Amino acid sequence: MTERTHHVETTAVHAGDVHPRVDGAVVPPIFQSATFEYPGGDGRADLKYIRLTNTITHRVAEDAVASLESAEAALVAGSGMAAITAALLSVLRAGDHLLAQGGLYGGTHGFLHEELPAMGIAFDLVDGRDPASWERALKPNTRAIYVESLTNPLLEVGDLDAVPAFARAHGLVSLIDNTFASPVNFRPLEHGFDLSIHSATKYLNGHSDIVAGVVAGRAPLVEAARRKLVHLGGSLDPHAAFLLHRGLKTLPLRVGRQNENALAVARFLDGHPAVSRVHYPGLAGHPDHARAAALFSGFGGMVSFELTGGLEAAERFLSRLRLAIVAPSLGGVETLVTRPAATSHHGLSPEQRRRAGIADGLIRLSVGIEHVDDLRADLEQALAG
Repeated sequence: MTERTHHVETTAVHAGDVHPRVDGAVVPPIFQSATFEYPGGDGRADLKYIRLTNTITHRVAEDAVASLESAEAALVAGSGMAAITAALLSVLRAGDHLLAQGGLYGGTHGFLHEELPAMGIAFDLVDGRDPASWERALKPNTRAIYVESLTNPLLEVGDLDAVPAFARAHGLVSLIDNTFASPVNFRPLEHGFDLSIHSATKYLNGHSDIVAGVVAGRAPLVEAARRKLVHLGGSLDPHAAFLLHRGLKTLPLRVGRQNENALAVARFLDGHPAVSRVHYPGLAGHPDHARAAALFSGFGGMVSFELTGGLEAAERFLSRLRLAIVAPSLGGVETLVTRPAATSHHGLSPEQRRRAGIADGLIRLSVGIEHVDDLRADLEQALAG
């Protein structure tokens, strides 16, 4: 694990910088070249090529992420799903078994259910809050355990300290999707996880203008994921890598503001008569509040909630918003709102969504960095309809 020598705000600004600076440039330039002159040598590392995800522009972003995550190494990928699939397939083979937390992001859920069985890989879903359920589901061929720092969209917080300990006790690889928390609020590798994964499309970039993914962790495991990514063709474009590195520089500032705004918005919604339930771990009434307070530096920028009028009220609310943008994705500087049953979890059957607790009228809010008074005013007028 790489030890950070500065506070996260300082690390974010300077991590990944090239020394000596290229022609004195304060910002590392984009090397928009598909291939590079071959210097000779016997090693694969001597060959620089975009598809191999090993150019200087890739390395700048990877070094920055590794510093923020306290990781030995990091890998950038063409999307969050490219990072997730490369990481999982680098530790699983035909005949293996995976333990995965229930209530996962819809794309991950679809990959587990639709792709892994065709590869001869079995899995069981377990309760992230109940380590005893992991023991019951463990098999002789179990190779890895996969969880999320905050589940999407219900924002549950599993027993994240128990996961690495369980994995070590049983010789498993521990993987976590840390997208919702970001390295500002939670650094899984410092808690013993082997690999931390992000959809860098979200908070790491933070400006809703690229699609990217990240895998960070122990160097041998990251390199195994890199080899799998190269075979699958999920490399990241240099310009997107540049924008990711640029976005990382303001990550602590953005996430700090989003933590504050989301907590204020959650409290506002929790006291509104039109709202029947709010899911936010920063609220004292959330079932995982104590665990989240112990684990995280902040409770994150995501809030989900349900209205007393169900689906009809939810659709009316979405249609009346003026400031918040009705759009999928999350983690940008602007506030985005969506109905997961129609977007991130549309691929699940109604019965699967019901079992996961995702009501048709559930609303997910990705709180941005706008002034909180303006956000509350927009929500107020939309709820009044």
